[in-house]
Amino acid sequence: MKTTKKNLDANVIEAAGGLLWNKTPKGRKLALIHREGYDDWTLPKGKREPGESWQETALREVWEETGCQAQLESFAGSTAYVVEGVAKVVLFWNMTPEEGCKFEPNPEVDKMEWLSPKKALKRMSYEGEREVVRKQELGNQGSVNQ
Repeated sequence: MKTTKKNLDANVIEAAGGLLWNKTPKGRKLALIHREGYDDWTLPKGKREPGESWQETALREVWEETGCQAQLESFAGSTAYVVEGVAKVVLFWNMTPEEGCKFEPNPEVDKMEWLSPKKALKRMSYEGEREVVRKQELGNQGSVNQ
């Protein structure tokens, strides 16, 4: 089979999402979502749409899944895994919420919680996402035990 850009792109699912950080008097809290269909706790993320930048995807997905308009802060990291035989790459950005987050349960996401980094790491379902959070916390505060 001749390799072309078209068939290369078809072999990779591109997705983006966010580490949505909210500053509180008790420290930083991270938004996690629960997807009832998968019974998992994850960072908000989703697939890129045609013509969308990675950052646009991340902001859109965070808004759709959490009800929070967000401000991009910095690149947080990436994870890659295989879904039904197809490679999936997810890029994450650190974000802060703008005023007025309004989460509403929907068919895809039934819960959202703000958790300390330590509690979030325990609750998260996937090691690849935990690793992204760990790296951000170690770089930010030197410890994930806050």
